[in-house]
Amino acid sequence: MNLRDLGYLVAVDEHRHFGRAAEACFVSQPTLSTQIKKLERELGVELVERNPRRIMLTAAGRQVADRARVILREAAGIEGIAARAQDPEGGSIRVGLFPTLGPYLLPHVVPKLHARFPRLELLLVEEKTETVLRRLRDGDLDVGVLALPVPDGGLEHEVLFSEDFLLAVPAGHALAGSADPVDTALLATEPILLLEDGHCLRDQALEVCRLSGANERPDFRATSLETLRQMVVAGVGVTLLPELTVQPPAAQSDGVRLLRFADPVPRRTIAMFWRPTSAYRDLMPALAAVMRDVPAGLVHLDRD
Repeated sequence: MNLRDLGYLVAVDEHRHFGRAAEACFVSQPTLSTQIKKLERELGVELVERNPRRIMLTAAGRQVADRARVILREAAGIEGIAARAQDPEGGSIRVGLFPTLGPYLLPHVVPKLHARFPRLELLLVEEKTETVLRRLRDGDLDVGVLALPVPDGGLEHEVLFSEDFLLAVPAGHALAGSADPVDTALLATEPILLLEDGHCLRDQALEVCRLSGANERPDFRATSLETLRQMVVAGVGVTLLPELTVQPPAAQSDGVRLLRFADPVPRRTIAMFWRPTSAYRDLMPALAAVMRDVPAGLVHLDRD
């Protein structure tokens, strides 16, 4: 039994298809299939249930795959320790961000990260919060940049900044020409457009709506922030947009007017998470300092 074969079994469990698992492992399908059968012979138990329609693991196979993930994660950690000992600011680091933050934060910080850590390869992954957390705990990611609160489950974190929510209204809205901050109470009189379930921005906006007595429009949920923005342009309703999503280099829309809220201003807080056992744990404070270095005026540099 070796790490490579355990990796093949995990890939089969994840992809439920020998061909796709082989592609993910960069080997041929016959090679992967042969090594899985070899692992079954070594253990004396069937690990994979094979049928023409669907590939799935047996009960024993699922247990072995779960243990294999732990072993592979620890082995990667050992390799990371060795790499970090040779070059503390080198190697590859995998960073997960959620979709309503990544495209708007990264243009501000990636050039600075490259300048500060020229030998560090950044592998950026965009997933919903739940997926980022799962992959972070499983060792598939080294860093998660997420909005608080987060059920961290023992993860270490540093608060990066907070950003205000702005009210986005159609260009023809009665308030579109106002320069004064608006009270959140007016949300109770408007049809509120939100993202679909699974997006943390939805949960954050719902909390603002709850506090102001507002309700979302029940017959529409957007799949992306840009879809949400276009529905506002179309006059379907209003929505809440985080500050970074409406600042250059993010695309602007002539059909949307942005209004600031009066105090207390609703906002979301962004933090960086990592495993306390990560081989990169000593590097995390310096990485967080660069992630926090967003142009003045766009965010609030809050701390725990």
